[in-house]
Amino acid sequence: METDENKQDIEIKLDRKSKIFFLIFAILILVSVGVTYYRYMVKRDYIIQAQIDCDPTTENCFIWKCDPNSMVEGEECTGVPDKDIWYYKVLHRNAKNIPNCDPKDESCTAYVCGDGEKDCADVLCAPANVLKGEECNDPVKYNAENPPEEDDFSNECAPDDEECQAVRDVSDSSECSPDDENCAVSSDIEECNPDEEDCSSVDTRNDQAPQDSGDQGDTAPSQP
Repeated sequence: METDENKQDIEIKLDRKSKIFFLIFAILILVSVGVTYYRYMVKRDYIIQAQIDCDPTTENCFIWKCDPNSMVEGEECTGVPDKDIWYYKVLHRNAKNIPNCDPKDESCTAYVCGDGEKDCADVLCAPANVLKGEECNDPVKYNAENPPEEDDFSNECAPDDEECQAVRDVSDSSECSPDDENCAVSSDIEECNPDEEDCSSVDTRNDQAPQDSGDQGDTAPSQP
């Protein structure tokens, strides 16, 4: 039969083992919290997901549409097509590689993967990853339903296109100013064809008129 002393020894051993177990368990928790804090808060070594703008004319974008029955700000319909429908894709990027800048700034590369950057990719819409209630965009169908507007850019030159600028300057110099009467008159005179007699005679009279007036002053008086 077990004596009271043996029972007390067994209880003491179990109590020590329990304390050791809980002590080791607490240490593991603290180590895990410390490693996680260092990774996420100090090194920022984790993947983020962000919804960014997508070009529906060339990419298979996710399509978000407003909810006509929603009363939540940002989800209700406004009647403006650009605000009621949004084409987007999902960016996966490691947070440590994201610069601390305003994404609205054109020089900010927060949503742009660097050359050969790991853990960075744009995820486009596909039947396997499309969200419930949304759909994928088909660039071919989109371009057919939304043909590009034909604008006349013939008079516009790129800032660094010197040849285009020179041609446009020559073209502008040949145009008359609205208050330049001399330019307007000369521009109305049609150029003569060398084979046209009427045109040649007009030019001859215009050239000889000042010569005739000058010769009269040099003519000697006739003798009686």
